[in-house]
Amino acid sequence: MARTVLVVCQANTARSVMAQALLERLLAARTPRARVRVRSGGIAHFARDGMLASLDARLALREEGIELAEDAFASTDLKQHRELIAEADLILTMTARQKEALAAFAEAAGKPVFTLRGFIGEDGDIGDPAGQGEDTFRACRDEIKRCLERAVERLLVLLA
Repeated sequence: MARTVLVVCQANTARSVMAQALLERLLAARTPRARVRVRSGGIAHFARDGMLASLDARLALREEGIELAEDAFASTDLKQHRELIAEADLILTMTARQKEALAAFAEAAGKPVFTLRGFIGEDGDIGDPAGQGEDTFRACRDEIKRCLERAVERLLVLLA
């Protein structure tokens, strides 16, 4: 039976999109696809279903060799899709505030919820690159990638 990692950010158009794509690639290199699936969603009051992934996020992923077509992804509002929280075996957020916001959802009770940096034993948030240009998106992508590379072995043990 597949285990599920849910990656959370504000609107599910940039950070969590990049994290989902990067984590899927890392996991594909280490474990059969059926074992761990990665989902993502937005938790902010302005998160909406069906928003496109940010062009800057898609360009940053393309530089990593990950092609995410414009129609290959649509955002998910976790307020409307609490079943994704309920189905998650591990939840990773980009910020402490997002982690705190998840505590308001009954579906998150008793689940392991970490900030991405917290999961690897570091402090701090992964800031939102929205509206700050390509270099900020690259830096954000690189930070998410660094954290995920450090996290993947622990993640696999936790989900075993």
